[in-house]
This record gives sequence, structure tokens and C-alpha cells, in this order.
Amino acid sequence: MRFNVTALVVTAALLWGGAMLVVTTAALVWPNYGRTFLEVVSSIYPGYHPGPSIGSVITGTLYAVVDGAVGGAVFAWLYNLLLRWFPSAAA
Repeated sequence: MRFNVTALVVTAALLWGGAMLVVTTAALVWPNYGRTFLEVVSSIYPGYHPGPSIGSVITGTLYAVVDGAVGGAVFAWLYNLLLRWFPSAAA
């Protein structure tokens, strides 16, 4: 069974973007919520700094959507490539 690359890209983008949206929004309400997670994410996404503003929520979410889409595309492409090399593994 091969992966539909487009479906996986959209799924990963929505899942990771949604998770980031929830965590950054919760951090607006409860400032200590997800602090360590957001600091780790800020070390990966250039220009993103967790803070008590809507701008940080939007920036983090947009980065996560793009990151999820790229990650989903790479995963689906690699899976489909390896499936061609090892066709008996899909049975």
C-alpha cells in the first residue's frame, strides 16, 4: 500500500499546526503552560519567540504548518521509495 503524498502532507500540516496552535494559545492563558516545549521549538524555528502575544501564536502556528507539511512530504516520499525497493514487505 502506497501513501497518498498529498493527503499525508495535509494531515501532518494540520496535526502539527493544530498542536502548536493549542499549546501557544494555552500559554497565553496560563503563562507557564508548555514553557519548556515552546523554548525548544523557538530554538528550531528562526524568528519565533514564545511570548504573551497573538503574534507569537500566529508565527508559531505558521512555522508548524510548514514544518508539518515538509515532514509529511518527506515521510511519504521515503516510505513510497522504500516500498519499491522492498515490495514483499507491504504484503
